Order: sequence, then structure tokens, then C-alpha cells
Amino acid sequence: MGANNGKQYGSEGKGSSSISSDISSSTDHTPTKAPKNVATTEGLDSSTRTLSTPSPGLILPSKSSSLSSPALSSNGHETNSSSSSSAPAETVAVIHPQPSTHTRSRQSKTHHYAPIDLLPDHTLLQIFSHLSTNQLCRCARVCRRWYNLAWDPRLWSTIQLTGELLHADRAIRVLTHRLCQDTPNICLTLETVVVNGCKRLTDRGLHVVAQCCPELRRLEVAGCYNISNEAVFEVVSRCPNLEHLNLSGCSKVTCISLTQEASLQLSPLHGQQISIHYLDMTDCFSLEDEGLRTIASHCPRLTHLYLRRCTRLTDEALRHLALHCPSVRELSLSDCRLVGDFGLREVARLEGCLRYLSVAHCTRITDVGMRYVARYCPRLRYLNARGCEGLTDHGLSHLARSCPRLKSLDVGKCPLVSDSGLEQLAMYCQGLRRVSLRACESVTGRGLKALAANCCELQLLNVQDCEVSPEALRFVRRHCRRCVIEHTNPAFY
Repeated sequence: MGANNGKQYGSEGKGSSSISSDISSSTDHTPTKAPKNVATTEGLDSSTRTLSTPSPGLILPSKSSSLSSPALSSNGHETNSSSSSSAPAETVAVIHPQPSTHTRSRQSKTHHYAPIDLLPDHTLLQIFSHLSTNQLCRCARVCRRWYNLAWDPRLWSTIQLTGELLHADRAIRVLTHRLCQDTPNICLTLETVVVNGCKRLTDRGLHVVAQCCPELRRLEVAGCYNISNEAVFEVVSRCPNLEHLNLSGCSKVTCISLTQEASLQLSPLHGQQISIHYLDMTDCFSLEDEGLRTIASHCPRLTHLYLRRCTRLTDEALRHLALHCPSVRELSLSDCRLVGDFGLREVARLEGCLRYLSVAHCTRITDVGMRYVARYCPRLRYLNARGCEGLTDHGLSHLARSCPRLKSLDVGKCPLVSDSGLEQLAMYCQGLRRVSLRACESVTGRGLKALAANCCELQLLNVQDCEVSPEALRFVRRHCRRCVIEHTNPAFY
């Protein structure tokens, strides 16, 4: 990439040094020559901090014997690269000197411009707005002009970090420090932080987010299993605008609540409410009924709640959910094997709001629970009851008659569902677009023909491991030309 007026980052000046930044993911192990000056933000004096900021770290290769410059170990002490070559790769903070305003290389006197240098600032900003966090930090290392543009606050509404080996705590600390230069200790423009899969993220990183990002609206820390309740409590307490929270795979998180200090500061009129609308706690194995009760009482505005594989939850937890969160539109209880018909009766109390329901592999659910859902949730659009072996044609008939707006249905591995139930669906739910009947042993070509003849909008039909004839499949293809048929019949092609 070109540089304006030939001022490259490789030339060192005697004036003030500024910082360019680079975050490399764990998959990027390209050896990079280290600059001469290496430091952390803690090691800089007050005068230097106003002029230079350490970049978010570079993940160096584990064998970096060719690097002769000193690097920082995880505890912040300076070590030689030769001595650290045997240690695992980790993030280090590097200061890159900004080009001097009066020192130019001999090549700059020729005034050669790259084509991209002819673009005006607003055009470059538009281009930069489509780049990721990592790419923006790399662009800041090109030249002075790109440095100033890359750190424009309008580009930093989102921080997205990835990589299992990335030192996420340090990267977040350094990025927020740089973004807080114009506003004391506050990142006013930052609204989204995504650090999914960064297994080295700990509570320290989330504490930084909580303290520096009061306007945060979206936080995703899926797969960061070192996160605990304390850090989550601080984030939801200090970020009152937080609406989207993804904690899937955070096995140490057992509930969501305000800190004690934040609770005392709230007025009785406001109550202890958290503004979260979207909450994903998939694979939070430690979540129990009491934890969900606390979540429901503190997050009454929930509209999307995903509790897949929270295996300790029972029907009692769903009673509190229906009591405190009447606006839930999407609910997933897949693989919550302790949930049964009583729990579905409580879910049905959500009535007209519920659009999406997944109870896959909840083996305690039968036609009784499905009848409650059908009666009180007429606006249901999506139902996943895969593996609910107690579901029969009788329950499917109640569903078809009461939920005519159903668009997607999965009753795979329900051995008691047969052609009779499919005929009821074809008669009353003619807007169906996706149907999965995988491993439904009682389904034959008669039921499929009824679906194809009445549900012309069908887009996906899964009949894998079903005893259906090639003739029936050809009938479906002939009547639903846009339908993708997933099958295991070698005679149909």
C-alpha cells in the first residue's frame, strides 16, 4: 500500500512518536521483524503516554530465534527473544514509531504517489469502515495519514477479536486505552465487543470493558470458559444499554444479576432491571433453576432466550420465566432432558408472543404438553420437536389446527408420527416451507404426497432414513419445484 508524501513507518524521526497497531489472530504466524522499542502502557511515564501508545500485541511464532529485539513476557518483564523461543507463542505489545514531520527519505523527494494515495479522506474512511479490527490495526502501520484515518472514532463502534492463542485481556486493554485518548477513560463510540473463541480471555478483560465502554450494546464471549459471574455482573451493571449478550460455553456462569453496589444505587421505581433483550446461555452446564429465576426477575425485557444443553433446568425454572418475561418470542430448550409437559404448560403462558420454540430431545414431552402449546400459542412459526418420542399424530393434529401460520417443523426421530399427522398438517398449514421427518419410521409416500399437493411453498424436505418410494419423491419434486429433498434412497436421483 502506498504512503502519502513517501512518509513510511520505517523511518524514525526525532519528534514525537505515535503508535500504529496490529492484532494478529492465532492462525497468523508470519515472522515479523520487531521494532527497536518495546514497552507496555504501564512502563511508560506520563509524558510519553500522551505521545505514544502500545499496539495490541503481535502473536509471535513459538520459535523466533531470528528476532533479536527484546519482547515482553506475560508478566510484563522484558526478556530476550532467544530466551523465550522455547515458550508458547503469546501476545506482546509493540511500539511502532511514527514518521517524523521533517525527516524524509531520499525516495520521498521524487514525490511518487501510489494510486490509492490520490483518494480523498472520506473515500478511504468508507473503505476502512468495511475492515475488521485486525485489518484496521494493520492499516494504521502504513503511514501517518493512514494512521490518523484508521483511528478515526467513527470506525470503532465494534471490536472483534479471534484466536485461541490471542492474549485477549491485553489486546482489549491496549485497544481501549488508545480509543480513550480523546475522552478520559471512556470509549463513547464503542458499542459492540466480540471475542468469541478467545479462550485466554478472563475476568480482567471484561472488567476493562465494563469500566471503559458505558455505551456497550452487544457483547459476545462464546467459548470463553474462564469468565465467571463476577465479571458478567460488572458488565451488566456498568453498561445500562446492553441488549445482546452471548455467554454460550461459559460454563462458570450460573446466573445474571446486578452487583450489590449497583443495586443499592437504583431507585425503587426503577427496580433491579437489566435491559438485555437477547441472551444465549447454550452449554452453560452450571445453570440451575435458581439461576434462571434470578435471570428472569432481573431481565424482564427478554425476547430471545437460548438454553440449549442446560441439563440441570427443570419445569420449575420455566414457571419463573413465564411469570417475569412475558415478551419472549424465541425460546430454545433443546436437550434440557428434565423439561416435560408441565414445563410446556408454563411456556404456553407466553401465549401470543411466542414465535420460535425448540424442545428437541426433551424426551419427557408428550402430546399433552404439545396440546398446551397449540392452544395458547397460535402465532407459532417454528417448532423443533426432534427426538420427542412421546409425540404422536394426535399432538400433531392439535398443532396443525391451532397454528396455521407454522412455517418450519422438525419432528424427526418421532417414531409415532405417521401419514395421518402429515395429512392434517397439509390440510391446515399450507404455508409450510421446511419439514424434517428424518428417521420417522411410520411415514410413507401417502403422507409425502399430501404435503406436496397442498404445501406448494415447500423449500426443504428431509426424509432421510424413511421408507419412502422413489415414486413419492418424484411426486414431491414435480409439485414443489423449488424444494430441496434430502433423502437416502439410492433409486431416486
